[in-house]
Amino acid sequence: MTHSLGTIRQMWQLLEPVHATLYYAPEAFEQAAALGYATDERWPGYFAYRAAPLGPVGPRLVSALFYSFSPRMVERHTVTAWDTTTAERVLAARGTAVDRALRKLLGDRVDSTDLRETAELARRAAESASTAGRPMAAANAALSWSEEPHMVLWQAATILREHRGDGHIVALQAHGIGPTEALVSHAAAGAAPEEVFSSRQWTDEEWAIARERLLSRGLLEADGGATEEGLRIRASIEKLTDELAAAPWAALTADEVDRLAELLVPPVLDIVGAGLLPMQSTLGIGMKYDHA
Repeated sequence: MTHSLGTIRQMWQLLEPVHATLYYAPEAFEQAAALGYATDERWPGYFAYRAAPLGPVGPRLVSALFYSFSPRMVERHTVTAWDTTTAERVLAARGTAVDRALRKLLGDRVDSTDLRETAELARRAAESASTAGRPMAAANAALSWSEEPHMVLWQAATILREHRGDGHIVALQAHGIGPTEALVSHAAAGAAPEEVFSSRQWTDEEWAIARERLLSRGLLEADGGATEEGLRIRASIEKLTDELAAAPWAALTADEVDRLAELLVPPVLDIVGAGLLPMQSTLGIGMKYDHA
C-alpha cells in the first residue's frame, strides 16, 4: 500500500514523542544514575541508551551513525559509557526506565484495548522495515519484543524512528551536506534557533567553517538565513528522507494508518502534556514542506 509523503511524515511526528520519552523521563535519569552515569545533563545516559543495541562500540562508529554530534562529544560520552558498565546492563536499564515512565505517563491507558491495538499496528509496520543499510534500525530490530503493549509500542516507535534516521543520513549525504552543515542549514531554514543546535557541541570555528561552505554553494545568506536555493535543498533532503522512510508503512492499509494515527493522539498528548519534552529541538518536527 502506497501512502502520501505527508502521511509518512505525520506518522514520524506522532511516534517521535513515544521514542523520545527515554531521553527525558525522570525514570531514565534514575536508571542511568543507578548504573553509575552522571545525570547533571542528559548526554551520558543518552549516548549509553541509544548506542547500547550496537554493543560496546567505539566513538568512531557512533559518530558515523549519530552523524550530527561533535566527534569530541561522542568520544567523551561513548568511551566512558562502556568503562562504567556493560551494554547488556544498559539495555536492561533502558527497558526498566521506559516501562516505568510510560506506566506513569499513560496511567490506566496502559491496560486499554486501544493501546494494545496501537501497539499491534505499530509493530506490524516496524517488523516490515527492511534493515539493509540501516544499522541503527537493525540493531534495535534484533532485540526481543516485550509482551506489554506499551513496551511494544515504544520498541516499534524506536525501530521506525531509527530506520528514518538512517535514511536521513543518506539523504544528507546525497545532497553533499556534512554533519555540521546539517545543523547550520537546518537552523537557517528555521527549524530552531542556533543556540538549540549548540547542544551538538561543535566549536564556533567549526560552525563558521560550515557556514562558509554553505555560503560558497549559495545556500546561505551573509546574515545566516537560508537562500531560496538553500530552502530548496533542505526541502529536497526532507522529501528524500520521507521517501526512504515510507516502505515500512506499506504493510498497513490506508484505513489502518489512519486508525493508528487516531489511536496515537491520546497517548502522545499524555506524553507531551507532561512537559518532559523540549518545546524546540534539532529535529524540526513542526516544519512544513511543499512535498508533504
